[in-house]
Amino acid sequence: MGNLSTRNLHDEGGFTLIELLVVILIIGILAAIAIPALLSQKGKAYDSSAKTLAQTAQTAAETYATENNGEYGFTEPKQLQSIEPTINYTKTTEAELTVAKGIEVNKGYEVTATAQNTGDTYTVKRLATGVLEHKCASSNTVKGCPGHSESTTSW
Repeated sequence: MGNLSTRNLHDEGGFTLIELLVVILIIGILAAIAIPALLSQKGKAYDSSAKTLAQTAQTAAETYATENNGEYGFTEPKQLQSIEPTINYTKTTEAELTVAKGIEVNKGYEVTATAQNTGDTYTVKRLATGVLEHKCASSNTVKGCPGHSESTTSW
């Protein structure tokens, strides 16, 4: 019986220092992979908010023209907000409408929304011919535009 009690004292359960260090190393590697991925998703959310704002401003611009004999005579974002109250033209944490103006003797328009976090801009331009242009310009090396730092493709 003496051997049994001595064996129990030396047979303590637990993890060795090496095992604990390996687990900490694995957790560190996973965190190093996950944190940048989460941060890029946040930037994409800001860009998405700016795209949505530009599309909302486009709809408001068309409504403005319908109410004004086909003329896009607005000169500032505030005028579009009177049509669509969800349009934000002041700095927020998401996006703001920075440009809203009639062009080509008010037969076309240009609206631009800027993502506050990334600085990326999304522009919708309607020419007098009725052609719509969608333009995205990225302000930094993390490109929010599809594939380029500047793109005229549809977003």
